[in-house]
Amino acid sequence: MRHHESLPPTPRRPLRLAAAAALMCLGLAGCGDGGGTERAQAGPSGGAASTPAAPASPSPAPAKTAPSPSKSPAKSPSKPPAAPGGPLSGKTVVIDPGHNPRNHLHTAAISRQVDIGTGRKECDTTGTATNGGYAEAEFTLDVAHRLRDLLRAQGATVLLTYDGDREFGPCVDERARIGNAAHADAVVSVHADGSAAGNRGFHVILPAPVRGGGADTSKIVAPSRDLGTRIAGLFVRSTGSSPSNYVGGKTGLDVRKDLGGLNLSTVPKVFIECGNMRDPQDAALLTSPGWRQKAAQGIADGISSFLKG
Repeated sequence: MRHHESLPPTPRRPLRLAAAAALMCLGLAGCGDGGGTERAQAGPSGGAASTPAAPASPSPAPAKTAPSPSKSPAKSPSKPPAAPGGPLSGKTVVIDPGHNPRNHLHTAAISRQVDIGTGRKECDTTGTATNGGYAEAEFTLDVAHRLRDLLRAQGATVLLTYDGDREFGPCVDERARIGNAAHADAVVSVHADGSAAGNRGFHVILPAPVRGGGADTSKIVAPSRDLGTRIAGLFVRSTGSSPSNYVGGKTGLDVRKDLGGLNLSTVPKVFIECGNMRDPQDAALLTSPGWRQKAAQGIADGISSFLKG
């Protein structure tokens, strides 16, 4: 099986501080600093994740293939105007839609190893899909668009790491560099999990303390935990979904040090796994446009709470 950038090598035991802080936060509309645990696209404890279904066929690729993403210098996408005078005026948010719908057409390119600070990992992966063929990469781009619109309406400047404008990727290291180059006040990477049926719920992945190679998360661990805890609490309120029953000790939080997108970030950043695409009940939510709007609202509310302090 080709593993998702958010799949850990082994399950981990949640941190006690994460459980206490997250449980307190999940019942509140606004939260302070919270704890964390560890994870993403894994199967149940001690088990392997199920093999993702092939994503639905995208539109034909253009004749000219884009160069390898991580070989291009990372620079901020152009910044469209935000709503003037909103509560998030002057704030910059980067949204990172996980994977790319065309990745499966460029398996050699996305399999190339890149430096993630603590080692080397694949440039990107294809992501997972529901049993009905709805691809994670389609889900993440849809939620990213909804989230962008909600944040811009509040006055934030919002950038996407990609927006259907490249043949594959970006690689995980470039995704981190885009947020860094934008000097983002917050970055959120949107995903959906691919675990076994029966594993349900969402979880937010927080960066672990990492220092090595090109990685140093010492300055972002605390603010990222604050960002992630607020998102978790407000995601519950907006969607009605429960924290994961298979990752993070039911806190909705997980801490990991094997993700290049977090390790290489110099600005506050988290991942959110919005649900498990391989579980029929979660898949019914993830494929619903109405629920995706609620998911985007919950993430937007968490980001807004963090940026307003």
